[in-house]
Amino acid sequence: MANLASTYRNQGRWEEAEKLDVQVMETRKTKLGADHPDTLTSMANLASTYRNQGRWEEAEKLEV
Repeated sequence: MANLASTYRNQGRWEEAEKLDVQVMETRKTKLGADHPDTLTSMANLASTYRNQGRWEEAEKLEV
């Protein structure tokens, strides 16, 4: 799912990327924990999707 979300981001398909990014992030938080490197990567990916949509405050919350 993370790879598909990345493909959507690269194509500018922000809504589709966001849906998958959220799913990946939540799943990783549940399975791996909030501090796991893979979880943090998924948070950064979602933040990138938000930034590309001009949603700066939401992106910042994920990267702080």
